[in-house]
Amino acid sequence: MILTDSLLDFFLETRKHTEDLCSPLEIEDYVVQPVVDVSPPKWHLGHTTWFFEEFILKAHARDYELFDDDFSFVFNSYYETVGKRVVRSDRGNLSRPSVQRVYEYRTYVTQGIKTFFEQPRDQEVLDLLEIGIHHEKQHQELLLTDIKYILGNNPLLPVYSDSFKEHPLEGHQKEWISMEEGLYEIGHNSTDFCYDNELGKHKVYLNSYQIANKLTTNQDIIDFITAGGYMQFDLWHAEGWDWVQQNDIKAPLYWHKIDGEWYSYTLKGLTLIDPDAPAAHISYFEAFAFAQWKGCRLPTEFEWEAAQQFFPWGSRWEWTESAYLPYPNYQKAPGALGEYNGKFMVNQKVLRGGSVATPKKHTRPTYRNFFQTHLRWQYTGLRLVK
Repeated sequence: MILTDSLLDFFLETRKHTEDLCSPLEIEDYVVQPVVDVSPPKWHLGHTTWFFEEFILKAHARDYELFDDDFSFVFNSYYETVGKRVVRSDRGNLSRPSVQRVYEYRTYVTQGIKTFFEQPRDQEVLDLLEIGIHHEKQHQELLLTDIKYILGNNPLLPVYSDSFKEHPLEGHQKEWISMEEGLYEIGHNSTDFCYDNELGKHKVYLNSYQIANKLTTNQDIIDFITAGGYMQFDLWHAEGWDWVQQNDIKAPLYWHKIDGEWYSYTLKGLTLIDPDAPAAHISYFEAFAFAQWKGCRLPTEFEWEAAQQFFPWGSRWEWTESAYLPYPNYQKAPGALGEYNGKFMVNQKVLRGGSVATPKKHTRPTYRNFFQTHLRWQYTGLRLVK
């Protein structure tokens, strides 16, 4: 466990980074919610603050006074144990509280945490602070991708930042890494922080396989489009084909064909697609269909974890063929924190790795992200297996 002073510094560093992510925004950007999966930036600022107030200050700080009695209702996300909350689809209707009021709330709670931890605290509370920090880091990733979706659906396609490096290249030559059949250990096994869905460590048997040392590129996806991949029903799951037809899907999210050239909306605005950059913003449905077209498949999360030491990762969340399920002997934590992961272990696919939107000191080889098969507003890509 991190020492209290270091943990408090980690907390303050994390709080500042969230606000830095919002610094390029105009005040009008803070409230927009184009679709239900995207939350307004103002809501992220408030929700990550509420987490510390609800689970630490309210529960453990003697004589703590809530900043605003209504904020638990406004900024609770999905914690049934904690009480009523604003329906997710209505977060964009929260013109009040104002952005200024939410920033005042952040300052109030951040100072409250600093004051509370001026005294020695027991391990339970230190653990709550640490999970709260990583909870905010999760929301930093969501915040950035939500900002991109908000601006990417603005008809003007505005620039968020001229300096954000969204499409890092993988300079090494493509090779297939051969993995032998056998037993492999899966799961977190150190004293460093992890989520409960990474526990406990267990063995899995894997048949031999080969896994690409590079992510699928934009040029690979262009070739798929040119070959009519979005029109070949036999490449797709039935549900995926329905999704393509009903939503008129013809390319990854944010792609636009203009005068015969492929462009994509990025945080730097509308730019020509770099064919050598790893593909992003594709759904599991698209990843599966592309792999079928290549005569390959997606890795299971166990195959990915067993091989991850042999290739670079972290520029894209990588779809796997694994359903999001509990590991052996998994048990949810008691109370509200038990709602953090376990309740979502149904109808989701596991993603591994991380992305350019993932903050520092957050991801690791055992980290299990998860999303529904049609979603693609995150920086999601794929790596092939054969």
